[in-house]
Amino acid sequence: MTSHEHKQVVIAGGGIGGLAAAVACAQHGVPVQLLERAPQLSEVGAGIQIGPNVTRILEAWGLGTALAQLAAFPEQLQARDAQTGQVLGTLTLGARAQALYGAPYATIHRADLQSLLHDAAFAAGVQVRLGQTVHGWRESADGLEVRTADGPSLQADALIGADGVWSAVRQQLLGDAPARFTGHLAYRALVAQADLPAYLRSDQITVWMGPRLHVVHYPVRSGQWLNLVAIVHGTKPDQAQEWDQTGNTQALMQAMGTVGRDLHERLASVSAWRQWALHDRAPMAGAYEMAQGRVALLGDAAHPMRPYLAQGAGMAIEDAQALAQCLGQRSATVTEQLQAYAAQRWARNARVQARAIRNGRIFHATGPVAWGRNLSMRLLGERVMDVPWLYSGGPIAGGRSTFRDLSS
Repeated sequence: MTSHEHKQVVIAGGGIGGLAAAVACAQHGVPVQLLERAPQLSEVGAGIQIGPNVTRILEAWGLGTALAQLAAFPEQLQARDAQTGQVLGTLTLGARAQALYGAPYATIHRADLQSLLHDAAFAAGVQVRLGQTVHGWRESADGLEVRTADGPSLQADALIGADGVWSAVRQQLLGDAPARFTGHLAYRALVAQADLPAYLRSDQITVWMGPRLHVVHYPVRSGQWLNLVAIVHGTKPDQAQEWDQTGNTQALMQAMGTVGRDLHERLASVSAWRQWALHDRAPMAGAYEMAQGRVALLGDAAHPMRPYLAQGAGMAIEDAQALAQCLGQRSATVTEQLQAYAAQRWARNARVQARAIRNGRIFHATGPVAWGRNLSMRLLGERVMDVPWLYSGGPIAGGRSTFRDLSS
C-alpha cells in the first residue's frame, strides 16, 4: 500500500480474528474499517486456551496488563484416563512456559478476550460498524467495491474475510464446498467455582481421554469460573450451522457411556450445557486458499480446525499479526502484501490443522492405540505433551519479544 493510495482495509467479521486483525492493522498504521453483521458484539459462554505463541502477541500489542486481569494462568496441564481416573501425564505450565517461550500460557473466557480486543480496537481509532453484512465485492480500476446487504458500497484497497466457518467472503473467493461435519459434538458449560464442592474446583487444565470421547476443563475469569468442554461422537444435528444449541445432560451422559466416578461427578455438577456441531476443513493445500488479488481470508474463514490442539483462536491472532506486518510494508502493492501474508501463514496453519485431527484420534482412541497412548504418556510425560514448534513459532510480534527458537 503506497502512501498515495490510502483508502482502507475492510474487515468482514467482528469475532476474535476480525478484531485482532483490526487492532494489529491499526498499530501498524494501516487504516481499517470493521463490519460485523450482528447488531451487537456478543460471545456466548465458552473458554479458550491461549498458548505462549498467542499471549506473546497480545503482550506486544500492549494488552498484557488487561489480559492478566481477565485470564487465569494454570500451573499445569494434566491428562487422565476417563474410565479409570488414572493420571497419565503432566505438563508443567506457569513459570516453565514463561521461561521456555517468553510468554505465559493462559485460559480465558471468549467474551473477555473479545471485549479486550474490541476495547483495543476502539482505543486505536478503528471504525467498527455493527449490523453490516458483507455481501460481496467487485474489482474496480482503483481497488475494490465492497457491497453490504443494508448500506452503501465501500471503496477499499483490500478486503479481509474474517467471517468464520460459514464465510461468505470465502464462498465468493474460492467457491469451494462448505466446511465438513467432523462427526463430533461439543458440549460446553461454565460453572462458578464457588458453587462447586471443594474437591471439584480446579486451578489447572485437565484433559480426560476415553474411547470416542474426551473432556477438558480449566479455570477462566481469574479462576472464579470453571470452563468445561465434553466432546463425543454423534450425528449431525438438523441445524448444523447453529453453533449454539441447547444440549442436555442426559444426551451427553448417554453419548459418553461409562466413565469413572470422578469424571461422572464433575459432569453431573453441570446444570446446563450448550451444544456445538464441530466442523472443519482438510488442512490447507497452498497460499491460494488464503489470498487472491486484493482479498484475503483469516482465522476460521481460511482454516477452521478441530479443537484438539487448542489453537483455533491462536492461529487467527497469529494471522492478524502477520497480516498487519505485511500490509505495513509500504513499498509493495496490496496484492503483493496479501500474497506475502498467505505465503507466510498457510503451511503453519496446515500443520496445526493436521496435528489437531491427529490429536483427536489419539484422544478418542480405543483398544491397542489407547493402551499405547497411555503407556507413552506415562513414560515420556512432558516430552509428548509439550509442543515446542507451536509455542515458539508464529510471527514475532513487532520485534519487541524475545524468546528462544525451539522449532528446530
